[in-house]
Amino acid sequence: MTPAEVGDDVYLLDVREPDEWEAGHAPGAHHLPMMEIPARMAEVPTDGEVVVVCRSGGRSGQVVSYLMGNGWDNVRNLDGGMHSWAASGREVVSESGQPHVL
Repeated sequence: MTPAEVGDDVYLLDVREPDEWEAGHAPGAHHLPMMEIPARMAEVPTDGEVVVVCRSGGRSGQVVSYLMGNGWDNVRNLDGGMHSWAASGREVVSESGQPHVL
């Protein structure tokens, strides 16, 4: 899925590390670091569209595969991660909520 295909009604799941999240993330995204997914899977919605994002698409792709292997059929990977999100002109905010550029 490309950044342009991500609608406002999508649950955007950011699986990057806390320092990456604090440096800049998509507005409205939900932060759940990749290594915490197994213990916190119940927090990932099983209905509606869930788009998983990391820095470049590798970790989020692994998370999508993991969730699909555990029964989720509503998860998709964001191609190119936050790099492509920012490059496509989509908004990025810092932890303070201020606009930010990665």
